[in-house]
Amino acid sequence: MDLVTSVERLPQPGETVLGRNFARYPGGKGLNQAVAAARLGAEVLLFGKVGNDPFGEELLSVAKENGVDVSFVERAPAQTGTATILVDQAGENMIAYAPGANALVDEAYLGRVLPILSNADVLLLQLEIPLPTVSAVLSRLPAERPLVILNPSPVQDLGCLPLRRVDVLVPNFQEFQILGGWSGNPEDLERAGRAFLARGVKALVVTAGSAGAYLVEAEGFAHFPAFPVEAVDTTGAGDAFCAALAVKLGSGRGLYEAIGFANAAAALATTKKGAVPSLPTLSEVQAFLSRFAD
Repeated sequence: MDLVTSVERLPQPGETVLGRNFARYPGGKGLNQAVAAARLGAEVLLFGKVGNDPFGEELLSVAKENGVDVSFVERAPAQTGTATILVDQAGENMIAYAPGANALVDEAYLGRVLPILSNADVLLLQLEIPLPTVSAVLSRLPAERPLVILNPSPVQDLGCLPLRRVDVLVPNFQEFQILGGWSGNPEDLERAGRAFLARGVKALVVTAGSAGAYLVEAEGFAHFPAFPVEAVDTTGAGDAFCAALAVKLGSGRGLYEAIGFANAAAALATTKKGAVPSLPTLSEVQAFLSRFAD
């Protein structure tokens, strides 16, 4: 559950700032990405755990209302995961995440759902569940299926993960600076990205907000400019991007087309407040892209 406070500006360490208003939104990267993919026309199954509390019940209801199959989401004797979010006037945010029931998504749970996961076209993973579980997923999946997209957020050391089983790694600009020792200079991004290709990742896509997205793959390096929009709240934009990328790649499209589609979905997500409420539908993304067609 996202607990969001709007502020004039983001605070410095040790500083208290005055909040303008407070709101609660269904969220979590898994839920956001599942709902986003469903709204974009995919058949989606969500895996994970929620707590035996009102937040858990609300999150499951939101997922089901948006066409997401939650048959394999388990209830755990714990608090449902929460994110405390500050959003400034420019739409930039700061987030603190408390895993709650997500921390109980373990290898025993994986054993129960692995046969279902293995039959998917695309598996979209995040790091709001324990790293050992993510590692076990990657190690135990069949070699050829599904296509795996890993969104390494919240950012953590990926040294323990078998990255050779990751088809597309999708960090954001700040996460990649931490993961790859990248300077932040776009001209140096390709060199830093190739270190991940050397570890087995098939392609690296770095999202960079208003700067768009960057692709590093064996065939080369490319920049995909962002679509111009007036951002209200960037919360959920990265999730919209990852979901849109998964939907397009899962339907057999190439990375270039998929990244362009994902950029459009992410841009639209910044024009509304909240995570789940901001996630666009397929028709909305198609209408938006038609405005930029030649």
